[in-house]
Amino acid sequence: MEYTIPIPDDVALQIKNQWPDIPRRALEAFALQAYRNGVITEYEVQKLLKISSRMELDAFLKESNAHIDYTEKDLQQDIENIRKSFLK
Repeated sequence: MEYTIPIPDDVALQIKNQWPDIPRRALEAFALQAYRNGVITEYEVQKLLKISSRMELDAFLKESNAHIDYTEKDLQQDIENIRKSFLK
């Protein structure tokens, strides 16, 4: 699905001086706001922005000051999964 956002020409030119790829920047801003509001998950941000790895996603979220939703419970689960992989 695609959407079009009307931007006045003079404003678009001003923005383009700072951000040459306006559609990408707009999509990133949209994805970040949706993530911050709990509308979409990290996975959906990754999918929407076609980010290829979890590390790249984490870097993008950190650079954007978007807090990663990683709880102590998530940490404990990761530790348990690592332990299990070493016991195999």
